[in-house]
Amino acid sequence: QQQPPASLSRASPTRLKLGGYVGGGMESCDIINGGGRHFILPSLKPNETFITSAFFNNNNAKTKRPFSPTSLKLQNHFSFGNTSVLVDSSIRRSVSSTLSTETLELANISWDELGFGLVETDYMYVTKCSNDGDFSKGELLRFGNIELSPSSGVLNYGQGLFEGMKAYRKKDGSILLFRPEENAMRMRMGAERMCMPSPTVEQFVEAVKLTVLANKRWVPPPGKGSLYIRPLLMGSGAVLGLAPAPEYTFLIYVSPVGNYFKEGLAPINLVVENEYHRATPGGTGGIKTIGNYAPVLKAQSAAKAKGYSDVLYLDSVHKRYLEEVSSCNVFVVKGRTIFTPEIKGTILPGITRKSIIDVARKQGFLVEERPVAVEELLAADEVFCTGTAVVVSPVGSITYLGKRVSYGGENGVGAVAQQLYSSLTSLQMGQTDDPMGWTVQLY
Repeated sequence: QQQPPASLSRASPTRLKLGGYVGGGMESCDIINGGGRHFILPSLKPNETFITSAFFNNNNAKTKRPFSPTSLKLQNHFSFGNTSVLVDSSIRRSVSSTLSTETLELANISWDELGFGLVETDYMYVTKCSNDGDFSKGELLRFGNIELSPSSGVLNYGQGLFEGMKAYRKKDGSILLFRPEENAMRMRMGAERMCMPSPTVEQFVEAVKLTVLANKRWVPPPGKGSLYIRPLLMGSGAVLGLAPAPEYTFLIYVSPVGNYFKEGLAPINLVVENEYHRATPGGTGGIKTIGNYAPVLKAQSAAKAKGYSDVLYLDSVHKRYLEEVSSCNVFVVKGRTIFTPEIKGTILPGITRKSIIDVARKQGFLVEERPVAVEELLAADEVFCTGTAVVVSPVGSITYLGKRVSYGGENGVGAVAQQLYSSLTSLQMGQTDDPMGWTVQLY
């Protein structure tokens, strides 16, 4: 009964089938390696087929006994803080030698048919804090509905933020995160704007690691997709009258996903929106607050009904300068120069955007962050979008005031977009070296 270390560096990629009676059934478990000590997670399937019995050597009693998980409670609700079973390294080695044919068990879904949508996984991470306090020790719960007051701050006044991240599986079975500390810092920036407390960067990153490891069987095989990670921060306390909520909940859930756009790396077709605007100067367009997303649905739905993939928004002051697509940043290519709208409070400071800028500059491109007029867009050689969900998405055409302009040659995929996509995704998936130090390996 001990707290695991702050960093879980290498977790066992195996699910052990262990003999033990809990409510009359056999139970399996995952063992996570935390700095030389090992923590047992309860079974996801308490009655799954028994494979073999394993015995743990109790060094104190000098006897052998069959292992049994701690309690039925842990099958549905467990906390690393005070209900985990601690197993030392010598015991773990004993188990490894007993089971010589251990293999990673993946979820039984059709990985080749993954789209971008919710697939319910096993566990979610939850922690709470008061308005003037610190977040409590988090816990992993079975994924499901949460209890929320009808008068909560998030439901009544939109006091909420979210992030989007991905985890990838390498060919050796290990799992990589991509720049998780950047998401943590962006959430803290947004929380300050929305008068909300937020987890520290370390708390955020460790919570992400725990959630991914608890759901590791849902991380797609290499090349089949990624595990999308959705951290949420919301005013969960009851409040009537416009004011910050008295309590906040930080929650993380995950889902395996494929491509965001059905076209994949094939080009998408955008239409420039003239009537509606995504953000205004002095507003909240530069943070990932929940209130930024529902307002784009009307224009997006109308565009999709006409056959477009999404909408490109212009600034609300001059109605001439590019801002961003509904949920991703935009880049314009002319020769060896890449233009992208500057960060000035009305567009999201995308982490993929930031990474693509660094990769492009390293490859010899001139990247300019500045106002980009719609006329430059129409005269461009290439256009592409970036975001966690899309990574890099080439634009095949843009329609503005009824005029359609095509990009990218015969197949619509420009050479620059293809080059940057390949460079970034190969790094994210661990297929190439990571000189930037952007990836975090979980085990």
